Amino acid sequence: MKRSAILFFSVTIGLLGTNPGLSQIRNPLKKIEKKSVEKIEDGIGSLFNKNKKNTEEEKEVQTKETVPEVDGSVQKPANTSTDTPSVSKEKPTLSWAKYDFVPGDKIIFEDNLVGEENGEFPSRWDLYDGTTENAVFGGENVIMFRGGRPSIIPYLKNSDTDYLPDVFTIEFDLYLPSNDFTVYFFDQKNQLTPTSHDYLNISGEQMSMNPASSQLPNNGTIRKRWAHIAIAFTSGKMKAYIDETRLINIPRLDFEPIGITLLASSANDNNLFYMKNFRIAEGGVKYYDRFLQDGKIVSNGIRFDIGKATLRPESMGVLNGIYSLLSEHPEVKFSIEGHTDSDGETDSNLILSEERAKTVMDQLVSMGIDADRVTSRGFGESKPVDTNGTPEGKAANRRVEFVKK
Repeated sequence: MKRSAILFFSVTIGLLGTNPGLSQIRNPLKKIEKKSVEKIEDGIGSLFNKNKKNTEEEKEVQTKETVPEVDGSVQKPANTSTDTPSVSKEKPTLSWAKYDFVPGDKIIFEDNLVGEENGEFPSRWDLYDGTTENAVFGGENVIMFRGGRPSIIPYLKNSDTDYLPDVFTIEFDLYLPSNDFTVYFFDQKNQLTPTSHDYLNISGEQMSMNPASSQLPNNGTIRKRWAHIAIAFTSGKMKAYIDETRLINIPRLDFEPIGITLLASSANDNNLFYMKNFRIAEGGVKYYDRFLQDGKIVSNGIRFDIGKATLRPESMGVLNGIYSLLSEHPEVKFSIEGHTDSDGETDSNLILSEERAKTVMDQLVSMGIDADRVTSRGFGESKPVDTNGTPEGKAANRRVEFVKK
């Protein structure tokens, strides 16, 4: 038997016989195991194109997403990869070279769904309407919008007040099966309806928010795949992105955002919407100003695959900003330093932080920065800047710092 045939046979048996990711959605009544929180992952990560070495046979050994019926049983249509949560068949390669979104640096609300119980209501959210619950999709914990015009709001102690600052960012990953997903900029349950308000609508092919509306380029669509949604508000100015493309750019809003409500109006058991990795953060000063003021730039906006040193494409907003700073100021040199939260083993966290810092360094060098201007090192969980007792604190500790040399 030829070596290639033996290899294919082994891979096929291994994937079909042992891979726990073959089922995309488990019965919502069953419990899911806790996942360790991703280290340093915050802000923005990595789309991969199919590796040239993959054979056509390997492409066929893709898992299929399972969709719960009303009675809790499952059926199996839609392809997805076993080793990423995306239902796309493609393995990403880092891109988003023109992405200019930079997340806020002070985390107000964070939910990566670690430790959530399958079939229960998401513990960090409150319900305004409809049916929403935790599920497992593509091997990851997600929030599933099931029906009855499901609407949820972040569960915050001060939810009846204006908890959105003058400068803030919102990010989340969205799986859109068909029609619209809406972000209201006030809490429909706990806040009084403001006299002036509006909302951002996300469809398969476009974003719209009065008075702006833009289509994805090249007849693009985000239907039935994961897409990264990013929103930036700066003292009256609103920008919004689908993946790397900015679709909304409003110079002056005629209302003040004060809270958040998320609505999947057409969701039902045959049309399920999913969301994960939600974050609200307060904005900060520009990178060069931070560098002059503090001698370093602290970023929670660089994200990695769970437990790995693989950059996610959302990270390119931060990396493009650091690249511009280094290009415009050739005298600047950085030590790139990785940090984790306290979840997991101390030694493993140290190794992971070192690998991730080196990945960031290598990416900047690949973009054209001289290798003698950047070095890398990792500190693991040894230098926390916040508590490890809350999701927001852990997210603050998972960071990459660019320190003056």
